[in-house]
Parts: sequence; structure tokens; C-alpha cells
Amino acid sequence: MSTAAPHPHLSLVKGDPAPAVEALEGTVVPVGQPPLWARSQAGLTRLADRVVDSRGGFPTVVRGYRRLGSQWVAGYHDGWPHMIRTVSDALAATQDHAEQDRLRAKLEQRRGDYLRHRLIYSGVTAGIGVVGTTGLAVGTLTGGLLVDVAVLAAGWWYGVRRGRTETLAPGLHAATEAIQLAAPTAAGVTAQGVTMDQIPADAAPFPVRQAQTPEQLAVCVLAAMRRENIPVVEVFGISFHVWGWECTVRVGEGTPEAIITKAGGLETSFDLGTNRLRIQPLKERRACATLRLIESDPFASAPPPPYRAPKSISITDRSRLGTSIGGDPLEISLAGVMGLIVAASGGGKTGILQSLGEVTTACYDNITIDLDPFGDGLEDLYDGVRLTARTTEQIEAVLAFLLVLAKGRARLRRKLGMGNKWRPSAEHPAITVIFDEFPKASELAQLLAFELLLVGRKECIEVELASQGGTTDYLGKNIAQMIALRMVGPCKRVDTNAVFGDRAAAEGWLPHRLDPATDTDPKDAGHVFAQGVPGLANQALEYAVHHFDAATLRKLGAERLEAGLVELDQQSIDAMAEVDLPEIPDFPKLLSWPALLRLCGARPPAGQAAGHSVVEEALAAMDSAGVERMRTETLADALGLTVDELKAKLRAAGVPEPSGIGPTDGLQNPRGYKRETLSRA
Repeated sequence: MSTAAPHPHLSLVKGDPAPAVEALEGTVVPVGQPPLWARSQAGLTRLADRVVDSRGGFPTVVRGYRRLGSQWVAGYHDGWPHMIRTVSDALAATQDHAEQDRLRAKLEQRRGDYLRHRLIYSGVTAGIGVVGTTGLAVGTLTGGLLVDVAVLAAGWWYGVRRGRTETLAPGLHAATEAIQLAAPTAAGVTAQGVTMDQIPADAAPFPVRQAQTPEQLAVCVLAAMRRENIPVVEVFGISFHVWGWECTVRVGEGTPEAIITKAGGLETSFDLGTNRLRIQPLKERRACATLRLIESDPFASAPPPPYRAPKSISITDRSRLGTSIGGDPLEISLAGVMGLIVAASGGGKTGILQSLGEVTTACYDNITIDLDPFGDGLEDLYDGVRLTARTTEQIEAVLAFLLVLAKGRARLRRKLGMGNKWRPSAEHPAITVIFDEFPKASELAQLLAFELLLVGRKECIEVELASQGGTTDYLGKNIAQMIALRMVGPCKRVDTNAVFGDRAAAEGWLPHRLDPATDTDPKDAGHVFAQGVPGLANQALEYAVHHFDAATLRKLGAERLEAGLVELDQQSIDAMAEVDLPEIPDFPKLLSWPALLRLCGARPPAGQAAGHSVVEEALAAMDSAGVERMRTETLADALGLTVDELKAKLRAAGVPEPSGIGPTDGLQNPRGYKRETLSRA
């Protein structure tokens, strides 16, 4: 049985120094590259690849045409599989039968759109291919050897040009040799992740345009994160799009705020333009954020706005308003939703409001009202808007009317069996007020609008305010964060904080990094970050709102006017006579609906012109009698009408039903009409 050798004795005391090495005499020979036969097989292969790539060898040509084919495939799919998968996932997740029916219809629509896109794309490709192939064949067969050589050389040169790569960062091939990711899914996403310890310690960042594979993109991102001392430990969910790369990263400590803070340095490492790295922290995974490395416009392939026929949708429907940077639709329902739109000059605020107005004026159960104390509001959509107010008198009168209307509806809806909120319909429509340039309105108008924000939601009288800023300097009150729907375009940092909260930027809400338009470049005009969109999670996601040109808006407005504008229901008008006026200092004179339309220069409701003379005759009858009120029977006799005829004509003129008028003709409180009530019609 052998015994293990004892451990050596450890001591801090140094022993005797090692003996000196004896110097040898001779000729010094410099050490150079090892001979060719001593190089590794992998080194020879990489050397051959570089030589072939730089000299236009056959592999370069093959790679060039393979890239061309990849681009054709990307255009053939054009993001549709991703959009179809989004709806399919939502369908699988919901248990609501009504929502399932809606999603099934949308899924079928998208599959049909995808099929049409592929047919058109294939047809165009086939047409170009037939023409090109025929031309080449004729030229080759009839042009002789010289033409044959020229065609071959041109094809070879084109393949080399597309296949030649830039000089990649040192060590990139070695860094990606050991990383073999699973094949992408049908939607083009590489789900498998790459961790920081999988890449070499000396891997350096390089321009993102050099990345040709998901493995190279992972190395590119992780190396840049390490250079910026950002604690990212993994990158996954990698996918390539026409506009650039998309991936998700996970930090090992802290939050993705570290990525947002150093976005500028990362853009330098990736060799991207300013604000071309878009960062979206994920609410469902606190440690993760989606990165979009943008090399071209990500909204270039977004679908155009759909055509909506007059009275074809409900205000309760979710209607498409735009597209997210991820390709998903921005769909919104404004029923009972108070909103705030903030964008600096050139931020596309007017275009956003026009897109909202295009939706609301297409509804069969909504009245659109356009207020703007400074500009021209919805502009070319004017014909489709029921009421437009521009002067201080008009705007204050409209808001006062709506405030009393909301109070009347609060008492009326229970009688109509609607429950605890107004149920919009063609007979009892909602009202949407689009209030542009809110800060330029009078103090009284701002106060009335604020009061309406508090009480209008349950009565389906919704107000959408628009301003160039979100702070109290613009809005007068600290109301930005109390409003449900908030959409912010290009703005200042203080506006982002005022609307979304003090730590909004750290959470990825970055509208202040969007660029407003100039006279010659739209830039990010019409792009927004949005919170409070019904049915959507509050993700820090950039959206592009649909843009309508002036001619299209004029055409839509004319169509909706021809189809007939939605009118206010008489029951709501009658309910206004049964409530007290709000106790607001300097509250404007309350006008009837027809009188309000006349003040704002709007078209009268059907039957108003015929009934208006009856109001004038009724006032003249009171003047003749020298009284301020008359019983219904007395007034009918004075005008030579029956009671029913008088009530019908006055109702058509916007006069409420007869009510108690106090002691008259020896009676304590008979029903009739007061001069004040008739004068408001």
C-alpha cells in the first residue's frame, strides 16, 4: 500500500534565487509568420474566403444572388405572417365570445389581404421575369459571342457587387463559430438566446449593417452593451425586417433604463443615425426590453387607412387609426373616452385630429363638434362635421350647452333604461368634441371644458383636447395625467414628464426624441406614444397615425354630408329644461340646439326652417298680449292652431315641451310657454 506524497511546505520566506541562465553566442534570427504548411486548416479556410470575397470569386456571386433571393422573399411576405400571428395569438388567449367573433373576422380578412399581396407580388415578379428573360434570350441567340460574354460578365459583376461584404470586425468569425442558433420560426423570429459568456472577451462592436445572420447580430449587440458597461446578459427573439433588426435583451441587474440612458453611445457602436435605436421596455418582463435597430423607415410598408363609408361604423367599434412600429394596428374606440393630444409645432397634431375626426364622422351614432379658437380645426373635413365653432362666443355657447345637456342626460338615461351610463345609438347618439388649440381658448371656455371632462364621460359626451404642450403653462390646470387617453407626439422632455409621469423616459416613453416636421421633410410628424387606448396595454410603443391628404378629406366630408349628418335626439333636448344651470360665474346664456346651430353657422336640422316662423309668431302673440308667458291652449288659440299642432311645430323648432309657468289665468301653475324659452330657440 503506497502512501501519497506529502503537500509541499508553504512559507512566506523566499528561498535562494534561481541560478542565472548562461548566455549563448550566435546570430539573432527574427521570428516571422509560420510557413504555409504549419497553418491550421481553419485559418486556411478563412484566408481563402477573404481572397475569394475580395477578388469576386464564385462563392461571392452565389452569396450575392442568395441575398437578392432573400430580399424577394422578405417582400413576398412583407410582415403579414407576423400580423396574422398577432391576431391568432389574441384569439387563442381571449374567452370573450364577442371578441372571438371579431378576431376571427379580422383573421380571415388579414389572410385574404396576405393572399392578395402574394398574388400581386408574384404576378409583378413573373411579368418582369418574362420580359427580362425574353430580352436576354433574344440578345444571346442573335447577338453572337460578344453579346454572350457581355451578358455573362454583367451577371457575374452584379452577383459580386451584391455578395461582397464589408471588412468585418476582428474576431467576428471566431465569435460566431461556436454559436449555432436554431432555425427561425415561420414568422422569421430566432427565439433561442445568446448569453454574454458565449461571446469572446475581446469581441469588439461593429456596424450593425455588417450583421448577416442572427448569430452575428447577437454578437454585435452584446459587444456594444459590454463596451457601454450595460449589464445585459442575454439577447433573444432576433428577427430581420426590411427596415433593420429587432431583438429582445435581458439585463442581469437593475432595469432597462440603463440602455435608454446610453442610447446615444449604442447608436455610435451600431453606426446608426440619431434616434435610430428604439427601445421598448416590456411590462410583462421587467428585466427585458425590445430593441429595434432601424436602418430605414419602419413604417414604409404600413397599410394605408381603410375607406369608411358614411354611417358605416359605431362609435363603440374599434377602428384602425394607425400602425405600431412592430406592425400591429392601432385600433381605438372613443365611446366615453376623454383624450389629450400633445405635439409641438410640426408634430402632426392637426393630422392626428383629422384622423380622429375621420373616424367619428363615419359613425351612425355620433355627432362630431369641432372647436378651435385660433386655427381652422379639422379643415378639409368641414362638411362632415355637424357643428364648427371658432369665436369665443361660439365656443363658450357650445360648451355651456353640452354641460347642461350632460346634466339632463344624467337624469334621462335611467328613464330610458340605459343603466349607469349612456348607451349610444342612432336614436340617442354620442357627441365627440375635438378641441384644438385648447390653451388659446378663453378662461371661461377652459373652465367649461374642464367641467365637461369631469361629468361628460358617463353621458357619452367626450372631449378630445389638443395642445402644443402638456404642462400647466399650456393647460392651465394639472390635468394631463387625469385624462384617460393620452397621445404625445414630438415635444419637449417636460411635456413627456407632465403627461406620462416623472419617470416616463426611464420606462421607455420617449416622444421628446421624435423630430417635428420641417417645410420639406415630414420626419416624425404624426408619430405618437399613447397611453389609455381601450383594449391595448400601456406599452412604450411608437405609433404612426394615418395621414389623409386634403382631397381625400374633402371627398369624405362631402360623402357624409350627402348621406345626412347625425342629429341630436329630442329627448336629450327636452331633458335640459328639467335641470338647473351650473353654478359657474359668468355662465353663458343657454341657447337651444337650433339657436346654437344658427350662431355657429351650421345647417339647421330637418324641419327647423318651417317651424321657426311659429316661434316668431308666438313671440309676437305675447308682445300683443303684453305678457311673458302663456298657457298652451291660449297660445294655440292666438295662432289659430290646435294644441297638438302647436306643440309639434314648436318641437320641430327646438322648443322644449310645455312646462309649469307659474300663476297664470287664475291657475296656480298651468303648463305653457315662457318668452325666455321661446327666445332661446
